[in-house]
Amino acid sequence: MPRPRPLSARLRALLTLPAFALLCGCDMVVLNPAGDVARQQGDLVIVSTLLMLLIIVPVMALVVLFAWRYRESNKEATYSPDWDHSTSLELVIWSAPLLIIICLGAITWVSTHLLDPYRPLSRTGPNQPVAANVKPLEVQVVALDWKWLFIYPEQGIATVNEMAAPVGRPIRFRISASSVMNSFYIPALAGQIYAMPAMETPMNAVFDKTGVFQGLSANYSGHGFSKMRFKAHSLDQAGFDAWVAEAKKAGGNLDRAGYLQLERPSEGEPVRRFAGVEAGLFDRVVNMCVQQGKMCMHQMMMLDAQGGTGKAGLHNVHHTEDKTSATGTHMHGGKSFVGELCADQQDVAVGAKPQTAGPVKQATLTGAGLKQPSAKPTPIAPSVASETRPRPFS
Repeated sequence: MPRPRPLSARLRALLTLPAFALLCGCDMVVLNPAGDVARQQGDLVIVSTLLMLLIIVPVMALVVLFAWRYRESNKEATYSPDWDHSTSLELVIWSAPLLIIICLGAITWVSTHLLDPYRPLSRTGPNQPVAANVKPLEVQVVALDWKWLFIYPEQGIATVNEMAAPVGRPIRFRISASSVMNSFYIPALAGQIYAMPAMETPMNAVFDKTGVFQGLSANYSGHGFSKMRFKAHSLDQAGFDAWVAEAKKAGGNLDRAGYLQLERPSEGEPVRRFAGVEAGLFDRVVNMCVQQGKMCMHQMMMLDAQGGTGKAGLHNVHHTEDKTSATGTHMHGGKSFVGELCADQQDVAVGAKPQTAGPVKQATLTGAGLKQPSAKPTPIAPSVASETRPRPFS
């Protein structure tokens, strides 16, 4: 007759039950995702773990075996205090980990290139190549403090803390941020990727089953970080069309002024939808020129590449008090940024090419409505002139 288990053993078993209950409530979405890219990433995690266990499990087993075999009370174990080397044992000890490292390196090399987020998708699932006539759905993503903005240029809508995409259609995300670095992550869809101000990071992914999935910020970005979450809807084509139509019924237009209001720090923002979006808004976010009259980064870099605007372009420094000027360049004794260059009093659109075939006449250029500088040089005070005059070497 088997002996009954002691009370202490039964109590330990009962104490482990809550731990198993908590584990049953875990969401294993990383290993059971809803996107082909995330599924391949999950398979890579499993394969890598199994390869590493090939050496970890035998080592852990040998630790227990050696401790038991060569215990002090085992008088039958061979006592060899002068033993220090075995060529056969060295080959086993070093060849097994080396082979595993080679396998891991080969798998990682191939997977890193196949799952590159910049790489356009070649398939939507196993043995399901992307059709040549399928155009990826473009979704422009901006990480704000502390919410997510999604812009759909093809559909002409925008949403806050909510996104949707049709199942089976490739998605091309264009990701940026308004202030600090963040991380865009939908565990069921693909791996996380950074969102950085003044930069654009692409990511390609696809949903392969319908459902509502959690999206979040995976990089600490301040006080409201924990509430920076959104819902990602994977819908069939009819459901996606209905979602777009519902967003258009919401009314409202997200223009530059509305964006500047939206990007102000706030927590726990509800889902918001906009029926229209100003053209080129995302490009202005990336080029940090949403503010009226501010020169875009790509325009400034183009001017720098051409040698600058010279002395005649100094009047394009426009004094302001915006969010970026607090740490900006102090010119003329105040906070300032470089204003837009205007061609014949008309703003140059973001990414637009100059319409003039020849050199632009400097006389027609003004910066954000500022007056032309005087042709006469400003006289320098005698005290200032004496300080700025070069001194001879002694």
